[in-house]
Amino acid sequence: MTEAVGRDPEAVSAFVEHFAAQLVEAGVPRMPARVFAALLASDTGTLTSAELAGQLRISPAAVSGAVRYLAQVHLISREREPGSRRERYRVHSDQWYEALTSREAIIKRWEAALREGVARLGAQTPAGRRLAETLDFFEFIEKDVAGMMERWRAHRDRKYG
Repeated sequence: MTEAVGRDPEAVSAFVEHFAAQLVEAGVPRMPARVFAALLASDTGTLTSAELAGQLRISPAAVSGAVRYLAQVHLISREREPGSRRERYRVHSDQWYEALTSREAIIKRWEAALREGVARLGAQTPAGRRLAETLDFFEFIEKDVAGMMERWRAHRDRKYG
């Protein structure tokens, strides 16, 4: 595999496993965490299913499940190799931005459900107050996320072009 040229494959593997362990600790399933870390550590940011399976010593079925999960949470995308039926999986430089902003629709649904919960349980009940506080938290964060993402794009453009 051309990815390892000029690099120590053991050092790459150690990074992949260490970073994947950090992602697992944060709640990402183990196989998607390993696949994501491998893609992140690849110079091109792309690998095929066969390359991922070989590098991580996992089955093609494990790769398939992992990339399906990662695509659903907007951390990677799938691309067809020109003139081939093979797919490549790509991690983008803005994967964190995409993953965070894709959560906006989910958070909106949570907010609606929490509003309904406060109304049904009663704002003055302990459960209603807890739901209201959770709703306030999401609304507070939502206001700051938009500005934070704008600042991030400006910072990224200045630093990385």
